[in-house]
Parts: sequence; structure tokens; C-alpha cells
Amino acid sequence: QVQLQESGPGLVKPSQTLFLTCTASGGSITTNTYYWSWVRQPPGKGLEWMGAIAYSGLTYYRPSLKSRTSISRDTSKNQFTLQLSSVTPEDTAVYYCARAQGRIHRFDYWGQGTQVTVSS
Repeated sequence: QVQLQESGPGLVKPSQTLFLTCTASGGSITTNTYYWSWVRQPPGKGLEWMGAIAYSGLTYYRPSLKSRTSISRDTSKNQFTLQLSSVTPEDTAVYYCARAQGRIHRFDYWGQGTQVTVSS
């Protein structure tokens, strides 16, 4: 059974960089055909896929966020990390990490989510 756990600050100031880490257990992030994503849900809005890192290490980003987003991984810790720069209050959301199999948006496991608020 795969488990995903997000961690990071709950409050970030405008213009700063948000760092979130997802720790995976029950399966390796380098296992073939899996994609590891960050998805967020702003208050009152739907889910928004932000980007993913594949089992191979290749990264994929939502075009509208690409200039501010970076996803990396630490295979020794079975973790992957989201960096979102120049945050604004519009980046306030619940952030989820998720796993997909075969296709980048075919999600099968999700973390519980972590609330991030951007405010001074």
C-alpha cells in the first residue's frame, strides 16, 4: 500500500518561495511507469495539476506555472519536492502530492493534503 505525506510550512509571505516535500512509502519513486505529481486546490475552486516528476526523473509542468515551478527528487529518501517561487495570495491552497500510473494524470494514490496560506 502506497502512502504519501506532504510536509512544509503552512504560512508563506508574498514574493517568497514555497517549498513542499512529499515522502512516499510502500513504493519507490523510481519504479517504472509511475509519475509523481503536485496538485493544488484553491479555496472554492477545483483541483489544479501543477506538475510532475516521472520515474525517469523527467519533469512536466503546467504551462501557466512553468516559469515559477520546479519539481525535484531525492531518491535516497524516496521524496520529491515542489518549489513555487514569487508566491502571491492567489497561491493559497491545499497542496496535494499524488501518484499516477502509466499516464501522467491517471492518479491512484493521494496524500492527505497540506494547507498553505500566502499572507504577510
